[in-house]
Amino acid sequence: MKFFKIFIFAAAIVLSGCAQRGAIEVGPNATNYIMTFETGKIIAIRSVIIKDNGAGTFIGAITGAVLGSMIGRGNGTTLATLAGGLGGAYAGNQLGKANAQELTIKLTKNGTDVVTIVKGQEFYVGERVRIVKKYGRRISSVEPY
Repeated sequence: MKFFKIFIFAAAIVLSGCAQRGAIEVGPNATNYIMTFETGKIIAIRSVIIKDNGAGTFIGAITGAVLGSMIGRGNGTTLATLAGGLGGAYAGNQLGKANAQELTIKLTKNGTDVVTIVKGQEFYVGERVRIVKKYGRRISSVEPY
């Protein structure tokens, strides 16, 4: 028992050294090319919902069908599988949706308005932002500036 406690303590110390504090995590596609950015000020915000791309519906249908097949006997199993698949597809579709914000931004440099949709962050009207772009046109991220 004493060995187990020492092992857990040592593992906690070793693994805590792997934690990233204050670093921004980026995907593997964000390497090996030049990015540009523009700054601006948010002048309008509209809430939007991003539709499910089909993955949530598919996974929900499979999961629901598997769980439904475990219920009932004979023809009841077929009906439960069908109902589980349909219910799972609906639930997966709803879970696959994401809340986002459509931002209208007045750029600092030339005063034009840009509209972009972001998710995972909350912005407010009047906030200064930096729009990071790949390949000159495709937006990589929008972040407070």
